[in-house]
Amino acid sequence: MIGEIVNETQLVKLDRSALSEAKSILFHAYRHEPTFQYLFDSSRAGYDQRVRATIREGLELHFAHEQEAIGLVDGETLSAVAFISSPEARFSLADQFNWRVRMMLTAGLSSTKRFMDYHEQVHACLPEDTHHHLPFIGVHPKYQGRGYGRSLMKVVEGICKQSPKSSGIGLDTGNARYIRFYQTLGFKKVGEVRLGNITEAVLFKTCLQR
Repeated sequence: MIGEIVNETQLVKLDRSALSEAKSILFHAYRHEPTFQYLFDSSRAGYDQRVRATIREGLELHFAHEQEAIGLVDGETLSAVAFISSPEARFSLADQFNWRVRMMLTAGLSSTKRFMDYHEQVHACLPEDTHHHLPFIGVHPKYQGRGYGRSLMKVVEGICKQSPKSSGIGLDTGNARYIRFYQTLGFKKVGEVRLGNITEAVLFKTCLQR
């Protein structure tokens, strides 16, 4: 699968060497999202730094647990990324001591607590059986509107279908536009999480094994 051409882009497997590019893509993808603005208090100074810290620590934790990460390369530019948690990696952030310490030092205690509470509520809405989860996905601002997000999601679904232990893919968003996007891909709402004045939709798509 890796190395194949997807909509004139090359599909690649990401490792730590792509951290800088991936962090930049995800920062631009998430910094204006209602969920992140609530969790990391966009009205308070240092918001961008808290978002960057959260993305950095999230990706470090992802790679530390040897989870899958893929991207689309357009020319020589990483244009879109997706980080996929396997069915075996449904760990609780409360159990990740090193992650919690780094998060508190960089994002702050209140933001860390909000993020952990949000994470646990989202997972409580998802099916109890084993499935994949999509913690991060983003498209480089320069390449948005080209269908790269949809192409990447098709690859994510293919990864899910190849796993005999996975019943599907879970994800969440507080952006109404993205809810509609995921619903066009076959995702169904399975729950909601209240974050202040924001309603976070938790979605799931069943993936039948090939």
